[in-house]
Amino acid sequence: MSTLSQSSKTIVIKPKSKWFDWNFREFLEYHDLLFLFVRRTFVIQHKQTILGPAWAIIQPLMTSAVFTIVFGLIAKLPTDGIPQFLFYMCGNILWGFFAGSLTLISNTFALNAGMYGKVYFPRLIIPVSVIFNNLITFGIQISFFILMMLFYIFQPNSAVHPNLWILSTPLILLQVSLLSLGVGLIITSVTTKYRDLAMLINFGIQLWMYASPIAYSVSTIGPKWLGLFMLNPMAPAIATFRYALLGTGEIYPSYLALGWLTTLVLFFFGITMFNHFQKNFIDTI
Repeated sequence: MSTLSQSSKTIVIKPKSKWFDWNFREFLEYHDLLFLFVRRTFVIQHKQTILGPAWAIIQPLMTSAVFTIVFGLIAKLPTDGIPQFLFYMCGNILWGFFAGSLTLISNTFALNAGMYGKVYFPRLIIPVSVIFNNLITFGIQISFFILMMLFYIFQPNSAVHPNLWILSTPLILLQVSLLSLGVGLIITSVTTKYRDLAMLINFGIQLWMYASPIAYSVSTIGPKWLGLFMLNPMAPAIATFRYALLGTGEIYPSYLALGWLTTLVLFFFGITMFNHFQKNFIDTI
């Protein structure tokens, strides 16, 4: 008769009393739960829909069509020689990834209060799962966009010229992910006490969009205002993304570096605030 020895693991849950008490090892231990949340969110988004994941393509197509009519045909804003629809769709894809992630992360505590109050797991998993889920959507959109781009490339006298900067796309996505995560965590932490601020999220995102080169080219910004305009970390990211895929505009290395610095500051500040407020948000939400 053999005796089986079983090993047990004890998890001690203690309140976080320090602002910088980050436990990233615990977060990594729950990686299976992270991908479970990603799968759950993706399924819920497309469950009982006729077109399913096709909506990931339809949404930027419709938005780009509206931009083409309003800003291209009516306002006649220049697109640096790039076909208007392609120009606007390129910006809308990256902005949609950022805005969609920021909106959901900003409501993390409010949307998941019931789950947070019933079972323990690293609270950061849910906002991070939002990023991964939106990366799937971005992958669908960029694949379709590349097919459109190839159509324009093989046209006579095409102005579309992808270049080696396309290899920087993962870094651009990383920056935009960290930026949306950092800003979203700051907002969701603040709104645990001041719920009325949640009403301003969509309005603020709309203003941020118009402060970013989505509907217009950076070339329309005069030298006098370029420095101020590029303080927006999304501006150099979008400009680089558009230059990499379409070959229009130019690269701004100094503003890219500044954008990364701003992104990292906001990210670590957001993580710190989220870590501090998560211990008692159930009592205030």
